[in-house]
Amino acid sequence: MSHQICLLPGDGIGPEVTRASTKIIDATGVKIDWIELDAGGDCAQRTGELLPQSTLDAIEKYRIALKGPIATPVGKGFRSINVSLRKHFGLYAAVRPVYSLKGVQTRYEDVDLVVIRENTEGLYSGIEHEVVPGVVESLKVATEKACTRIAEFAFDYAVKNGRKKVTAFHKANILKMSDGLFVDCARKVHEKSYQGKVEFDDLIIDNACMQMVKDPTQFDVLLLENLYGDVVSDLCAGLVGGLGVVSGANFGPDCAIFEAVHGSAPDIAGKGVANPLACLMSGVSMLEYIGEKESATKITKAFLKVLESGEPAHVTRDIGGTANTEQFVSAILSNL
Repeated sequence: MSHQICLLPGDGIGPEVTRASTKIIDATGVKIDWIELDAGGDCAQRTGELLPQSTLDAIEKYRIALKGPIATPVGKGFRSINVSLRKHFGLYAAVRPVYSLKGVQTRYEDVDLVVIRENTEGLYSGIEHEVVPGVVESLKVATEKACTRIAEFAFDYAVKNGRKKVTAFHKANILKMSDGLFVDCARKVHEKSYQGKVEFDDLIIDNACMQMVKDPTQFDVLLLENLYGDVVSDLCAGLVGGLGVVSGANFGPDCAIFEAVHGSAPDIAGKGVANPLACLMSGVSMLEYIGEKESATKITKAFLKVLESGEPAHVTRDIGGTANTEQFVSAILSNL
C-alpha cells in the first residue's frame, strides 16, 4: 500500500534538504506518493501568499506532512507559518528527541532526552496590543484543558518509549497562576494515572537551564509550556551538535507534521552544501508514525554508520566534514 504524504519544501535550503531526504526514504523501498505543496517566503514572492489555502486543504485531507524550513518575515506583521499550521491543525504537542551522535564532536557525551512542548498557548497565542504609544502588552494564555492534555501526552510518551522520568520546567514562583496551573496539572496527571509507572519532578526554569549545562544526562523527558519549550529545545540541540542533527515533530489528535527545525540558511541556499540530516531524522520519525519501522531502522543505521566512520569526505562541513549534500546522501545510500 502506498502512503500519501504532503511535502512542504519551504525556503532557502529547504528544497535541497527535503529532496535529499525523500531520495533516501524512497531508496528503502517504502511506497510513498509525495504531494508537494507551497508555503513560505519564496511562495509569498511568487503568489502573494505565505500559506495558500490549497496547502491547508491538502494537509487537511491527508493529515500528515514532512516540512522543510520556512522563513517568516521578522517584525512585519506576518504570523509565523509554523505557528499558523500548529493552530490550524490542533498540533498541540511538539516533540524533539535530542541524543548524542558518535562522530559529532560536542562538549557532552551520552545525552539522551526528549523535549515535549505545549504548542498552542502561552505567549505564542499572539494576543498583544499597544496600550498607549510606546507601551505594548502581550498576554500569556494558559488553560487547564491544554495544560492537562500536554501533561498526559508527555507521561504517555514516557511510558510507551521506556522513559523513566518526566521533569516539568516552569516559573511558578513568579507566574503563580499561569505557570502554577501548568505544573499543578502535570502533578495531578501523574498522581492520577502514572504514579509507579514513571517518576515526576519539576524545576524552576532558570535553575533547570543551569542544571542542563552542568549535566544534561540527569534529564529524561522534559515537559514545558510554549515559550520555554521553544528556547530550551534549541538549547538542548546545542548540547549534541546543533539544530542540524535533531528532528522535530508536531502532533495533534489525528494529524502530524514532521519538520526540520533549523532555519532556511539563505546564505548557502543553492550551493549544494546543506546538511539534510535534521530533515532526514524527522522523516525517520514520520516513518515510525505511519508504521514503516523497518525503513526507519534502515535509515537510522545507515546515517549512524556514516557518522561513526569519521570520514570527513562523507559528512557535511557543519558537523566536521568536507562533503557536500550529494556526497553525504551517497554515503548514506551506500550503507542502506
